[in-house]
Amino acid sequence: MRGYGQLLGTDFDGRPTDDIDDVIYDAFESPRHLTRVPGLVALMNDPGTPEIERFLACVTLTTWGEAAGYEAVIRAAADPKRAPWYDFSIDRKFSVDSTFAQLAPAVAERDLTRAKGTEALRLDAARALVRLADREYFEDRLGELFDRDTFQVLLDDVREVIGRGVRSLAAGEKCSFDLPTQLVDLASGVSTVDGCLGVESAMSVLGVSRSPRALIHAVPIVSRARGPEGRRFGEYLLTFGNERVCAEVREALKDMTTRNTA
Repeated sequence: MRGYGQLLGTDFDGRPTDDIDDVIYDAFESPRHLTRVPGLVALMNDPGTPEIERFLACVTLTTWGEAAGYEAVIRAAADPKRAPWYDFSIDRKFSVDSTFAQLAPAVAERDLTRAKGTEALRLDAARALVRLADREYFEDRLGELFDRDTFQVLLDDVREVIGRGVRSLAAGEKCSFDLPTQLVDLASGVSTVDGCLGVESAMSVLGVSRSPRALIHAVPIVSRARGPEGRRFGEYLLTFGNERVCAEVREALKDMTTRNTA
């Protein structure tokens, strides 16, 4: 088995590199990355390999649209705290695991899935991550990562996980990160596909926890939901928002009116 240095510390022209992105993203232009897949799978699954190397192998395989990467993400999401790399990377703001936050962009990438026939498995991995949104931290990324086609498939999962998170908040259960804002971010993302679901989900979160941070993260829903739903949500935010929130909502509503009259 080739080691980490050969697999991820060397570009496809054989030059050493300290930037793993040189290897990960050059794969979109070079089929030579395929020769490294078996070694990366072995590295990722080797319990004797340092956790950071196993994790980066998983990120690479997943970004490359490889089935082994998606399968590893799904396994990790099934029992997060037993993932081999759990807690090796800690978020500075909340001092919680951030490995799922780093896996999410890899799962969101879909450039190579069609050629490799792995799009269905990618969606399974995306679903597994979204279902963790009430328990694991995603660094404010869930509202921006997935495209419309992905969210379209995940509507029921989003509805379920936000509902579960709202029930947890209403029961006063403690969370080690800003759960209300994370749920609002997810509602914001899904509002690009289903404005009604996005608005209703965000309002259910804000109905039990209305922090300034959650409110400001909710503002994009006004534009994303569009139409009557977006306007209704904007008026809702104007009722509770601070000066900054209200200013941004008014701007969003103004832009909406301009688009409708153009």
